[in-house]
Amino acid sequence: MKLQFNKKSPLKVLCLGAHSDDIEIGAGGTILKLIDEYQIEEITWVVFSSNEIRKKEAILSAEKFLTEVSNKNIEVKDFRDGFLPFHAIEVKEFFEELKKSGTPDIIFTHYRNDRHQDHRLISDLTWNTWRSHFILEYEIPKYDGDLGNPNFYVQLEDAHISKRNQILLETFVSQAGKHWFDDATFKALARIRGMESATLFAEAFYSRKLFF
Repeated sequence: MKLQFNKKSPLKVLCLGAHSDDIEIGAGGTILKLIDEYQIEEITWVVFSSNEIRKKEAILSAEKFLTEVSNKNIEVKDFRDGFLPFHAIEVKEFFEELKKSGTPDIIFTHYRNDRHQDHRLISDLTWNTWRSHFILEYEIPKYDGDLGNPNFYVQLEDAHISKRNQILLETFVSQAGKHWFDDATFKALARIRGMESATLFAEAFYSRKLFF
């Protein structure tokens, strides 16, 4: 079964990431596809953990992904990487402020069963805050080996994957030393998810509630 939005109705999209490159890795190709194929009313892009270097990278990357979006809100917070659960009250208060900004048509957030504690907190607070919205939980490949069995696939063109990977590698230079942060990793996961959805490339998500 394929789910498709009404292309005559502009979309409001909310993207949430614990760290500076999470949104791009997990949902970057899908966001590019939405921008290409749908009218976008607004995209709000929030990163919760950063430092001086990572913040500059996060803003630059978001700007590149959202070049064609006229109404965009990019916010990068400075919570400490790996310590988000210890700042849960402040993070929760920020979610409550976000909630006042309107009703998103799509929310991208972390996979609930991700082994990274920062990722899980953002996922949990997403569901606490928006209880009856269309939420897609994205996956982040990592050393923990916590990839699961997603149930929602977005089929992507090679151009979407290539652009996503190019922005990631050109922008997040601080991550270049990580053994997994390369084009091969990002393309490999997209190829596997593409195979699972009978196409060349795809990004996969967890959709816990769908309303028709």
